[in-house]
Amino acid sequence: MRTLIVEDEPRMLELLRKGLYEHGFTVMTATDGEAGLEIATVHELDAIVLDIGLPKLNGYALMQALRKRARMTPVLMLTARDTEDDIIRGFDVGADDYLTKPFSFPELVARLQSITRLHREEGDSAIRVGDLVLSTTRHSVTRSNESIDLTRIEFLLLTCLVRDAGQCVTRRALTEFIWGKDHKVGPNALDVLINALRTKIDWPYRTKLIETVRGSGYIFKCDTAEEKESR
Repeated sequence: MRTLIVEDEPRMLELLRKGLYEHGFTVMTATDGEAGLEIATVHELDAIVLDIGLPKLNGYALMQALRKRARMTPVLMLTARDTEDDIIRGFDVGADDYLTKPFSFPELVARLQSITRLHREEGDSAIRVGDLVLSTTRHSVTRSNESIDLTRIEFLLLTCLVRDAGQCVTRRALTEFIWGKDHKVGPNALDVLINALRTKIDWPYRTKLIETVRGSGYIFKCDTAEEKESR
């Protein structure tokens, strides 16, 4: 897996570089945001490990610039900030996952493997539920023929929901699908992600697709008002 590490603290950078190399990763490094953006734009990468507090260009600004250039490389943000606002901001600018410092290397490797899973899938599989169409190969989503921009982690969540449309998908199943088994995530990480997804695919439209099953999980409704009216 070709991975770029953008980290300005020398000891942390060396720890990450050495650890990922020992796990079989091909590693490139940058010590400031501008250098990281240049490498991420020029080279084909499988993943980026990105610190937030960087000189010249911070992690949030780097993410925004990268997505504006249509570079959809999966990004794992490393941060000491774990408030809900920080998590939401990271997702909003296009990050696929976040990991707070300090962290364990097995968890870091597992998270990187998780966010690149869909990127490696072969063959097109288009899933249509009501007026929503999801393509796992193109990593695209449309609703009412309007294109919807999702981060990779939002796309993973939506994929898990639509594949079991009409059935309740438990919070545990969603968490394991997105972050993997036995990985520690904040207690409200899934709630933040669900709200971010609803903002894009539900709230702008008359018919809501994601229904909360209190105390259990979520249902992606496959019997929408539009479908009923067309029968």
